[in-house]
Amino acid sequence: MKEKKLKNLRSEIDALDQKIQLLIASRADLAAQVAKVKKEANSQSAFYRPEREAQVLSRVIERNQSLLKDKDVALIFREIMSACLAIEQPLKVAFLGPEGTFTQEAALKHFGHGVSTLDCGTIDEIFHQVETDNVHYGVVPIENSSNGVIGTSLDMLYSHDLNICGEVEIAVAHHLMMQDQSQEINIIYAHQQAFDQCHRWLSNHYPHTELRPVASNALAARMVKDEPNAAAIASKAALNLYGLQRVAKNIEDRAGNVTRFIAIGKDEVPPGVEDKTSLLVVTKHEPGALFDLLEPFKSHKINMLQLARHPIPGVKWEYLFFIDIEGHQHDKNLRKAISEVEKQALKLNILGSYPVAIL
Repeated sequence: MKEKKLKNLRSEIDALDQKIQLLIASRADLAAQVAKVKKEANSQSAFYRPEREAQVLSRVIERNQSLLKDKDVALIFREIMSACLAIEQPLKVAFLGPEGTFTQEAALKHFGHGVSTLDCGTIDEIFHQVETDNVHYGVVPIENSSNGVIGTSLDMLYSHDLNICGEVEIAVAHHLMMQDQSQEINIIYAHQQAFDQCHRWLSNHYPHTELRPVASNALAARMVKDEPNAAAIASKAALNLYGLQRVAKNIEDRAGNVTRFIAIGKDEVPPGVEDKTSLLVVTKHEPGALFDLLEPFKSHKINMLQLARHPIPGVKWEYLFFIDIEGHQHDKNLRKAISEVEKQALKLNILGSYPVAIL
């Protein structure tokens, strides 16, 4: 009796799978029709619309009443949209490589696996690839919940004319790995930020081991694949990708460590359901300059989400402020506030307005 019931349930699942597949095919057909209409009209509108995707994913979460978690359902739709977008226009996205980095994970989480990716050795190179149209978008880290803003990314945003067009958050879990965990560890490779985030654990377990910083954790994992008596701090993805053995897991000092990544491109993003605007501001050298800078946001009831100070590249003892605020730059109140801030500042760059991270 139980075997018959199980067989019937599996038959129902198979029937539903067929219906789901047909519906996805219909969606793909519509995506192809959209692409055809745009091409025939010589439309200049972008195929990738971050605000539209954020709207769709928000609706998916709102109407979810299944046993599945909201974000799991949203991720399924993210992949469907990514595959359909590839029919309209295949996107190419640059990330900080090599394969197995958290930046690659962020790029695929934000754009889906329907895109082609290009791994770059530095954040500078990612900006260059976007500027020269070798890729449509780039993904770089901008902020970590334990270490604060990423200075290199801010330097690039300050010196390049590109827009932030999206954000995505990745939970960061660090693992210690090597080619053979039975060996003694004489050296540990990792990105400097990983060393900072695992400082207490490393001091307790490997106080006398040499710590050698490299460009990325994934590079560290790739290096120790062929180096005996060496270990790397990297992600679970890198562990599997390079066929390493795990010595210890979740070695970060603070649980819930999250890194925020941004997508950079050339297009401005129209207003959506829930937006965020990022600014870079250089203040005047005078008493009360920071107060004057922030006052317009208060008077226009603009909620500030982030305020971080960072040295101006190449200028001694001069600082810029990285500011995140709620709303879109074309909102009436926000436009007034930014205009007033600009009068108080030596320099103001609007880095972009974009949908608040959903996934």
